[in-house]
Amino acid sequence: MKAKIAKISAVMMSILILMIPMTAFAEETSYTYIYDYWGDVQDSPDLYSVCRVFTSSDLGLDVMLKNPQSIYCYKDLIYICDSGNNRIVEMKRTSTETMEVVRIIDSFQGGEGPNTFSNPTDIAVSEEGEFFIADQGNARILKLDSGLNYMMEFVKPVDNTLDKDLVFQPKKLVIDTAGRVYCIATGINKGLVKYESDGTFSGFIGATPVDFDWTDYVWKKLATQAQRALMESFVPTEYDNLFMDQEGFIYVVTGAPDDADLKTGEADAVRKLNLIGNDILVRNGEWNIVGDLYMGSGGGYDGHSYFADVTVLDNDIYVCLDRNRGRLFGYDDQGNMVFAFGGAGNMDGYFRQPVSLEHSGYDLLVLDPLDGAITLMIPTEYGKLVYQAIDQFDQGDYTGSGESWEQVMQINGNYDLAYIGIGRSLLRQERYREAMDYFELKYDDENYSKAYKQYRKEWVEEHIVIIVIVILALFLVPMTVGRIKAIKHEIDTDEFFTRRN
Repeated sequence: MKAKIAKISAVMMSILILMIPMTAFAEETSYTYIYDYWGDVQDSPDLYSVCRVFTSSDLGLDVMLKNPQSIYCYKDLIYICDSGNNRIVEMKRTSTETMEVVRIIDSFQGGEGPNTFSNPTDIAVSEEGEFFIADQGNARILKLDSGLNYMMEFVKPVDNTLDKDLVFQPKKLVIDTAGRVYCIATGINKGLVKYESDGTFSGFIGATPVDFDWTDYVWKKLATQAQRALMESFVPTEYDNLFMDQEGFIYVVTGAPDDADLKTGEADAVRKLNLIGNDILVRNGEWNIVGDLYMGSGGGYDGHSYFADVTVLDNDIYVCLDRNRGRLFGYDDQGNMVFAFGGAGNMDGYFRQPVSLEHSGYDLLVLDPLDGAITLMIPTEYGKLVYQAIDQFDQGDYTGSGESWEQVMQINGNYDLAYIGIGRSLLRQERYREAMDYFELKYDDENYSKAYKQYRKEWVEEHIVIIVIVILALFLVPMTVGRIKAIKHEIDTDEFFTRRN
């Protein structure tokens, strides 16, 4: 009997021992990660946590959301383009974790055309409360006042380079403070369609650059029509989405380039356009801004990250939504990765086919049409600390920023951005020697060069007297010695002195 009890105890102990490391592994694994200097994945504490997932029933909607395509935040209001139901749902965020439907917008007053929507795909609201709606099924962009009265519409551009049979299908839009409209339209690959505030079409801006091989170009000229039809066309790429930041710059994203062009940097997944359409995005990070660096098949994923949307926080961190892998990638204004998290799945914080991303303050909202759900994500304490360090630096509080980055580094010693952040704060405090040490630790050559240049200048200024003395000594001592030798030689060779001796 004792032998049986001993055996049972031994088996139970073995099971417990096997369970302990499994539990520890589950606790230590995080779904947030970053890439280090070598391109290796490093686990990171979560910068965001899921606050709540809102479904149609949670919002109290009698008609379920059907293929919603866009989410937009305006002050404390949130708008969903419920494209499949030809309506716009206006909601209000009543607290951190609650939203309530304010009204359903499915029609308006006035105008000569239909006063209802057909497949609305995007919305923007001006500071005056005017609505701009991409009414794709009706081939127009509507402008309505705050009372939903018709004001004007923007229609197909009059341009000789466009196909006459092309149906105008506005897909995404933004507006600037002057009321100008910039939109992405299906089938138009010349960049963004730009309208003046009076509805006048004023041109295309920001078309993606096109590179081609001259041998392919010559071959196209010699090939038959059937052969040319099978060859790749040298045309710009259509954008998938856009966002205008608080300074008026437009961020655009596309998932169309292939893996090879993204890896080499010949194509861009993200661009930042100024008013004339030039790309001014800073790319000082170690890696191209493409989302996941590993683009092959495996783990349920196939191909590169496909950026379907982008939003820009007030501290210039821009977050890209990966439709292919269900992830969010955050980058700072220098192109360094701040965070990456998410994945494909049905759990909170994972997505099936996300299409739209928006922010409210530092909170993020993700719209997934397959689930008909809105995921609200809020910064964790660690995330707030990271944002605090970035905000303090932008506000000129370099000492405070350095101290905040120190706290971040104590929590996550693998976070390259913390070392670089401390180095940048020391650089602004004119503590160049210390800044060089932090930049050297994370192989930040560019910032190291800046710090070294200033440190060298500072060292020269402090030791200028010694430097001058040394330089004078290097010149004067040889001259003095030479002069003494010359005088001695003259004395030795003078006839008068020679006869006396």
